[in-house]
Amino acid sequence: MSRHTLRRPRLLLVMQTPDADAGRCGRKLRQRGYRLDYCYPLSGQPLPAGMDGYAGAVVFGGPMSANDDGKQPGLRAQLNWIPQVLDSGQPFLCICLGAQLLARTLGATIQPHPQGLAEIGYFPVEPTLAGQTVFNAPLHVYHWHHDGFDLPAGAELLATGERFPQQAYQYGARVFGVQFHPEVDQTILENWLVEGAKELHHPGAQSAAEQRAYHARHDAALDQWFDDFLDQWLPTVDEPASDVFHSAIMTPRAG
Repeated sequence: MSRHTLRRPRLLLVMQTPDADAGRCGRKLRQRGYRLDYCYPLSGQPLPAGMDGYAGAVVFGGPMSANDDGKQPGLRAQLNWIPQVLDSGQPFLCICLGAQLLARTLGATIQPHPQGLAEIGYFPVEPTLAGQTVFNAPLHVYHWHHDGFDLPAGAELLATGERFPQQAYQYGARVFGVQFHPEVDQTILENWLVEGAKELHHPGAQSAAEQRAYHARHDAALDQWFDDFLDQWLPTVDEPASDVFHSAIMTPRAG
């Protein structure tokens, strides 16, 4: 192993199921020179104490609810660990269930849609005024969730949607939660359409055919957006981290 490889910064990827795939997110992070460590807390693997040795972390989504910590010790472990990540000041990205766990940690309520609708498939999100440096235009993104959340105190709403208003938010300089799944590529999409076929009958879900058609139409724009986001959220390898993400919030706020 080369000395350069040994010096590559590490990112922690927290996965919710043993067969979870980081997809597009994993590929783009490796392309940027990061070494990825995976942790599976719902399978009993302990989370690290704090963020020593890590340049940032990503918490991914899963089929469970962020309110299931009473019966899922791995979720309770994440809720206990997230404040340590926030205290570290390291870049932190939370995706779908991850965004809900972060929101709950910050005091927000997690709950299903009031009319019982799901958001499964490609749906548009609109940037807020504060979010226009993160989303420069409306974007169709991929969702798979039943729960939504209130905007946490001290957070800035970056993007909103018709069915679930809180779609992306920022807390402090380098902490982001997104309700959608930027990691979903063609392989993950096809796997989820098979594994979650029963979910497609839920009110509000798009059919498999609709999702494939929307993927062909919208994935290139989503891929470009995620590239642009990662370029701002994380420094490139061998480049010192900026003090702030170039967005509306420039200093952390208390939740």
